Amino acid sequence: MSTLEILQEILVKDFALDRAQITPEADLSRLGIDSLSLIDFVFKIEDRFELQIKDDMPTTLVTLSDVAEYVDRLIAEQAQSPEESSTSTAE
Repeated sequence: MSTLEILQEILVKDFALDRAQITPEADLSRLGIDSLSLIDFVFKIEDRFELQIKDDMPTTLVTLSDVAEYVDRLIAEQAQSPEESSTSTAE
């Protein structure tokens, strides 16, 4: 299951949104995701993907696709982190 599909599942299950509305281009604000809902969405993303999302989440995350790309970048960074720390301790 792709990141986008998982985010869609979260929105359907936890925010009671209609799956037909939740396209990659769907604007979060038009889906009814306000600032308070966004915080809840972020917590659910952190739990589902076992990520730590910084408090300074980019304000450029407008669409569901933007959020999916951001989560994919965080997953990639997290995957690289253990390698970098083991490399620096070996030196």
